[in-house]
Amino acid sequence: MLLAKTLTSSTFKLALIAIGTFGAIVSAIFSYVYLSTSGYVRSRSDRAIMAEVADLRDVYERSGREGLIGLIRQRTSDKVFAGHVYVLSDPASAVLAASAGEWPSRTMAAAGWSEFRVPAAASERTGRPLVRGMMDILAGGDRLLVGRDITDLDDFTGQIETAVIFGVSLIFVLAGVASILVTRRTVGRIEQINATSRAIMASGLDQRIPLRGTHDEWDRVAENLNLMLDRIEILMGEVKQVSDNLAHDLRTPLTRMRGRLEKAYHGQRLGEEAQTLIGDTISDLDAVLRIFTSITRIAQIETQVRKQAFRSVNLVEIAREVVELYDAAAEQRHSCLTMAGNRQVLAIGDRDLIFDAIANLVDNAIKHGREGGKVVVACEIMNGSPVVSIADDGPGIPADQYEQVFKRFYRLEQSRYTPGNGLGLSLVAAVARLHGARIDMFDNSPGLQFKLCFPAPGTQRQ
Repeated sequence: MLLAKTLTSSTFKLALIAIGTFGAIVSAIFSYVYLSTSGYVRSRSDRAIMAEVADLRDVYERSGREGLIGLIRQRTSDKVFAGHVYVLSDPASAVLAASAGEWPSRTMAAAGWSEFRVPAAASERTGRPLVRGMMDILAGGDRLLVGRDITDLDDFTGQIETAVIFGVSLIFVLAGVASILVTRRTVGRIEQINATSRAIMASGLDQRIPLRGTHDEWDRVAENLNLMLDRIEILMGEVKQVSDNLAHDLRTPLTRMRGRLEKAYHGQRLGEEAQTLIGDTISDLDAVLRIFTSITRIAQIETQVRKQAFRSVNLVEIAREVVELYDAAAEQRHSCLTMAGNRQVLAIGDRDLIFDAIANLVDNAIKHGREGGKVVVACEIMNGSPVVSIADDGPGIPADQYEQVFKRFYRLEQSRYTPGNGLGLSLVAAVARLHGARIDMFDNSPGLQFKLCFPAPGTQRQ
């Protein structure tokens, strides 16, 4: 996985471009060195051959053919001229004198520079040396070939060529390996940041990017991001603490106020109008107290104080109890509330909290669904994970507001006049986070479907 991300990363692509550019420059430099060295060595050999041709031409002009034949035979027997090649032929290409043995007439075919292999019979060595020679037409029509054994030169230039090819290939290989290692390290650090970001989005601000202790720029980035997360967590905690403390502290005086109003409501000296006013006030206080109770409950869930009550539960039993509880509410709206799915779907969690989460989803489906519609609660195993789904056939929710409905006190415009406080789905989201579950929303065409997907038993994080 990491290797695939490395090979497809923009850093690796830029590294390949840099390697290609650098490799082209190095190849050009090495090629220039090779051509310059080879050309320089060959030019020195060519100049020496041209000088010998001029000397032998002078001998031919002064002493004639016989004088040149004698000089060739003399040089052929002299070890100083070992490796030199001399061939003299008449205008009909018949060899008059040669450095060794008989030479084929095709060697004398054309004037100018040529490279050829010495015939095996003309060589005392094993193998056939490579000769570079110059053909010259003498005044009498005779042809003179002067050459030198360039086998060593050819081997030398071959070694240079091999070294250039090997060096360039080695540079490309090393650069490629280095770029993969560097890119892999960069991608690995970026993936750590991405993984931490995903963990924060999934479970909260308690995750931090791990440091490697190298004190490089990546560690400094991670430190700064961790400091930013610390600051955000502190600010979010302060805001949450204010709302939680406010809800907790106001519950007591409001409860006392309600008690006094309840006592006055049941008093004998109140008129009917006053009793109605007090009754409405008590109802409003009950709604406020329910809001504060929900906020406190969500705070308790988010601090994971209820996790010690986790055990194996059957989601089918919990969902059936919710259906029985809300069956009367569904009948009031002439709706049909049914149960479907498997007989046993096991999950690990707090039974009461799961009950509350399913109850809130069913309550929403009944209240915001179509009057006289149908609400279906189903429990099943999907891809090894236990799932509870609640589907209705009401007006649904716009897709761009799927994430918004889980915020505290958020209510859709069409739900403003429906009883509620906008905290039901916030409680569902808190329960899901506590259990490591996932909430999915789908268009039921018509209506809306919620899916509460729990981790498979045995894989849930503690």
